[in-house]
Amino acid sequence: MKALSVLFATAALTLTAGLAQADVRPDHIPELLKKGEITSFETLNAKALAQHKGATILDTELDDSYGKLVYEVEMRDAQGLKWDVELDAKTGDVLKNKQDT
Repeated sequence: MKALSVLFATAALTLTAGLAQADVRPDHIPELLKKGEITSFETLNAKALAQHKGATILDTELDDSYGKLVYEVEMRDAQGLKWDVELDAKTGDVLKNKQDT
């Protein structure tokens, strides 16, 4: 019985973690821009690229992470290193800037 309880607790935690961070649906983006809840992607991309001169963007994603909209940018710098940069999607403030290993 104890093993079953552990199994249910693990499943609940996994589901909660999945719900805590979810991709924002593309059809919601125009409304978020209109309401001023996010900054334009051009501005966010420029702020991310400013962190690593000469870098190119490989992928971007808008996530709702624990009730905060976060713009995630994966890029490669001029030396070929990969970086993950996370920005507050509303303010453009850098939340994370780490080398992808």
